[in-house]
Amino acid sequence: MIEKVPLFIEGKFCQSQSDEWVDVTNPATNEVIAHLPCALISEIDQAIASAKATFEKWKTVPVPERARLMLSYQQLLKAHHDELACLLSSETGKILADAKGDVWRGIEVVEQAANIASLMMGETTENVATNIDTYSLIQPLGVCSGITPFNFPAMIPLWMFPLAIAAGNTFVLKPSDQVPLTSVRLAELFEQAGAPPGVLQVVHGRKAQVDHLLEHPDIRTVSFVGSVPVARYIYQTGTHNLKRVQAFAGAKNHLVVMPDANKEQVINNLVGASVGAAGQRCMAISVAVFVDGAKAWIPELKEAMAAMKPGGWDEEDAAYGPLISAEAKTRVLRLIQEGKAQGAVCELDGSECTVKDYPNGNWVGPTLFSGVTPEMSIYREEIFGPVLVCVEAGSLEEAIALINNNPYGNGTSIFTANGAAARKFQHEIQVGQVGINVPIPVPLPFFSFTGWRGSFYGDLHAYGKQAVRFYTETKTVTARWFDDDIPKGPNLTINMDH
Repeated sequence: MIEKVPLFIEGKFCQSQSDEWVDVTNPATNEVIAHLPCALISEIDQAIASAKATFEKWKTVPVPERARLMLSYQQLLKAHHDELACLLSSETGKILADAKGDVWRGIEVVEQAANIASLMMGETTENVATNIDTYSLIQPLGVCSGITPFNFPAMIPLWMFPLAIAAGNTFVLKPSDQVPLTSVRLAELFEQAGAPPGVLQVVHGRKAQVDHLLEHPDIRTVSFVGSVPVARYIYQTGTHNLKRVQAFAGAKNHLVVMPDANKEQVINNLVGASVGAAGQRCMAISVAVFVDGAKAWIPELKEAMAAMKPGGWDEEDAAYGPLISAEAKTRVLRLIQEGKAQGAVCELDGSECTVKDYPNGNWVGPTLFSGVTPEMSIYREEIFGPVLVCVEAGSLEEAIALINNNPYGNGTSIFTANGAAARKFQHEIQVGQVGINVPIPVPLPFFSFTGWRGSFYGDLHAYGKQAVRFYTETKTVTARWFDDDIPKGPNLTINMDH
């Protein structure tokens, strides 16, 4: 019997009464593995009301106790790491190694949430005037919400609700309708870790349900990761409704290859960074910029990419899995055809890819283009597939100008043996996350995920210190006490209750 995905409201799993259901499929087979409800508005209202009522109690829970909840949750996530990875693979098609990485990166953020006490420290200045002190307090906002994408169903929800809840808020999570099962299991483990009922709620749906979260007056913040048009819509609609919004959008990440770079390292890293996870990650490298003589390495890059074979999640020799849906595959194939038609050289074509034992999967093989120019659609659009396009630049300055002229600013890298070139690149590039001989420069959670320009709408980024500021507000207190009010005389005692 096919599973019906439950809601998680008031600390209990329950079945939606909705008449609108969505099929959840395994991308490797396109078989239906679950049915997902588009929650009733009344059910979402119930979740928000529960979160609002719970907030009044949760915000008073001592910070160390909230931190201990995160330590318990982290321990459970580690104990169930492999189980979560297998579940994640079943709904995303990711190979097991990619799925394990997805789960582990989420666990790292939960570890950072356990450090919440130091992250919520305010500031104090004594004697700003005579006998007057000023200090700041960091306090939670209320009910926060998160709308997460299909490509990282463990990591990205764990970017959001652990830090928000550790900071004293409550949270309503709306996972992707394509991959809801991992989020439901994350919520179940959170409950087992000791989270009070109502601290986390999970609702499901599509645009109508998202719109209700964006418009509901009791939702204080919205965190989103997804495509550019939807991120722009989320940001505009959420801020129009006076909410604090962080919306992470698309990317076109470039890796600059200098002629003095280590060729073997360049090729190995380019292959993994471009086709890993089927290219379905916002930090994937989708453009290689070969400076001067480095373009001579393209034939060897082609040979290395050709050896990368997609396959089932549990196949040891599979390099990556399928695309998430038939629609995603159609879009990638369209862009590959447009690249050919617009004059790019298709060095390696994965359009006709098939995988034994999975004839109905959404497969696209590794695809490599050379001779690409900025006017071509395969350069301008985010492909979100296992496709790498190669452009050429005559100098480092030309490469920097090319990247800075691109509308996106999520991540970029340079491979070089020259420290001065690396420093010039990191200083002049207008991109939020920069790698030096590192292909995918995703920061660890004690820093923040800092995409720029068209890759991010908002002010405060995900995880790290910026996320704590996103989920909190600062209250400044100025206090004055008078010496004449100090009690005087014998037998004065101070009692401290334990």
